[in-house]
Amino acid sequence: MTLLKRDKKNMNGFTLIELLVVIVILSLLTAITAPRLWEQIDKSKWDLAKPGMKPIETAIDSYTLNCREFPNTLNDLLTNPGIEGWSGPYLKKSQLKDPWGFEYGYIPKGSFNPGSYDLVSYGKDGVFGGDGYYAEQYND
Repeated sequence: MTLLKRDKKNMNGFTLIELLVVIVILSLLTAITAPRLWEQIDKSKWDLAKPGMKPIETAIDSYTLNCREFPNTLNDLLTNPGIEGWSGPYLKKSQLKDPWGFEYGYIPKGSFNPGSYDLVSYGKDGVFGGDGYYAEQYND
């Protein structure tokens, strides 16, 4: 019977020092792993930017077939700009945004694709220029 009885002195919880040590260790682990996690998120968004242009390209192709000209803006794919033959909307407004939440850029007479059009994701900051994940990506 004496084995089942516990002494109240042995039932203490963690000391403040022990809790602080655990918090410091968890903080260090978070500080080490968080940048790698953010890097992977940025890489995933970068990798999704170009495939996200495909539905827009398809919508532009459909618009061009119906209206016999390229749209002036990407908004022409959503609402009728007053052109005969328009039979849209050709896609949803949410499909015009890149993985960072910025609207894809559209250049009707492309400089990257002469005689056609350019779609561009301006990258993580949504502004022209930059390196790495801040650089632009154009459609093929």
